[in-house]
Amino acid sequence: MASLRNIVDDLARAGHLVRLDDPIDPCLEAAEIQRRVYLSGGPAVLFSNVTGCRFPMVSNLFGTIERARYIFRHTYEPVRRAIELKVDPKRGLKQPFRYLSAPLTAWRMRPRRVRSGPALDQSIRLSDLPRLKSWPDDGGPFVTLPQVYSEDPCAPGLGASNLGMYRVQLAGNQYAVDREVGLHYQLHRGIGVHHTAALRSGKPLKVSIFVGGHPAMSVAAVMPLPEGMSELTFAGALAGERIRMIPRTGGGAIYADADFCIAGTIDLQRRLPEGPFGDHLGYYSLTHEFPVLNVEQVTCRSDAIWPFTVVGRPPQEDTTFGQLIHELTGPVIPTVLPGVREVHAVDAAGVHPLLLAIGSERYMPFHRDDRPREILTQANAILGQGQMSLAKYLVIANAFDDESLDLHDPARFFTHILERVDWRRDLHFQTCTTIDTLDYSGEGFNAGSKVVIAATGQPIRSLARELPAELSLPPGWQEPRLALPGVMTVQASPALAGAPARQLAQALESAGSGHWPNLPLVVVVDDSPFSAKTLNNWLWVTFTRSNPSIDLDGVGAFTLNKHWGCTGPVVIDARVKPHHAPPLREDPEITRRVDALAARGGVLSKWL
Repeated sequence: MASLRNIVDDLARAGHLVRLDDPIDPCLEAAEIQRRVYLSGGPAVLFSNVTGCRFPMVSNLFGTIERARYIFRHTYEPVRRAIELKVDPKRGLKQPFRYLSAPLTAWRMRPRRVRSGPALDQSIRLSDLPRLKSWPDDGGPFVTLPQVYSEDPCAPGLGASNLGMYRVQLAGNQYAVDREVGLHYQLHRGIGVHHTAALRSGKPLKVSIFVGGHPAMSVAAVMPLPEGMSELTFAGALAGERIRMIPRTGGGAIYADADFCIAGTIDLQRRLPEGPFGDHLGYYSLTHEFPVLNVEQVTCRSDAIWPFTVVGRPPQEDTTFGQLIHELTGPVIPTVLPGVREVHAVDAAGVHPLLLAIGSERYMPFHRDDRPREILTQANAILGQGQMSLAKYLVIANAFDDESLDLHDPARFFTHILERVDWRRDLHFQTCTTIDTLDYSGEGFNAGSKVVIAATGQPIRSLARELPAELSLPPGWQEPRLALPGVMTVQASPALAGAPARQLAQALESAGSGHWPNLPLVVVVDDSPFSAKTLNNWLWVTFTRSNPSIDLDGVGAFTLNKHWGCTGPVVIDARVKPHHAPPLREDPEITRRVDALAARGGVLSKWL
């Protein structure tokens, strides 16, 4: 059976991993090293000398899509072909030799019950585990690559189990030392269904947290599989071997080949404060009450390695998970969402805040106007799918307008949309709804709004490629910048009170249309030069700091039959508000320490 140790040794032989023997503190220092190595495109890193802990740590296993493909090089294509057959079973008849591996892949998808395994080699304490802390204000040490396993207490078994990557806080706050950990799981997560079943039935909810083992388990834990389909099946296919599971007394199971396992029972009567934690939107998710796991057993392999990653403002290592998911499951999208060609959660915008989609207007060839029709139905279907329902902005185009559109080129995609969008009709809001738990731009915890921007047809405007020389802003507005064709960022003076988006929209309206030619979108920001400097900066600022129903306004705004629109540019207020969570910043002392490590030379010097 493949182990994480085998994978690490294989990566080292292939030049994909280096060993760092310097003493490294798991509190902040390891995380800063990981961030730098990832951003410079460096290798996976084995930290062999972790201060205060006897276990080595490894990071950046998924640092590049090429390395991820290398790890799964023997199974990647068979899994893709199995998915192709799922989409179109007739392919097996048309190209039988292409799908010869399908029966073996199907066999590997069946998890296997065993009585014992390396995961039970040693009994340890929670305090023996690496105390990984990624950001200065994190509430304690966290597991950043966990695989959280649960079963429905009313219908137990491996077949309908759930494996998810839910945040795990090992210590801090009010957790009893060595006896309790915090679990943070959000809306639309499989474990939530099991938690609800336990509450209704009065039966205990057994949960096991795995760390390490075959990397396929980590990928499976983030895969958007249909509800009721166990992630263990996908993990077996990608690992190239059946996943071995050890039944737990009283319910649940343990992954036999994990490096570490924390097993316990969710306390259905209590919740405790969890967090803060530096999260994937680039801000801290703050302290909130979440479920508590009463820990009953902590075990590890005799050769255990602790894998970790760092979460923060994208791009980070978890970006690769999104790329893998797209490569493997992209062909399935049209079968689940008829008419939808592709959907892309924009990593640079924090993933959930912004979805781009390509739909298709298939049913209305006799209509001569360019009003979006079917793509609006498709947009509603997208927002009804699992984690995609957490999106705040969904921007959807019609494939037939430009067959070369690429969702992974956001600049070109926004240009396509802004050339065609008619703000009088093409904004469609959902208010008083759910958004990502980690997003603090809304009206409260999990509470916010959504907007669909749907554009079809031929261009109705050309976009400004530079700011007009005659552009004149009213007092209180400064530093105009062109972030994208047709998109202007501008700073509001701190002295301006009230709603800046409304004030700027009114000022532009008073100035007349000649003052905003070919600028259909204006974004009010705190730092315009920063926001317009790069595409990623603009995406991050605009979509993580705004709540559509509150922060969108426009020139010539009107409401007709409860539909809101405007005749001129849309204005988005993307400033930091008092209720927003603070952004992530590194500790200056840790930065100096890692700078000194780089200056000494060594295996990581060129990536630090």
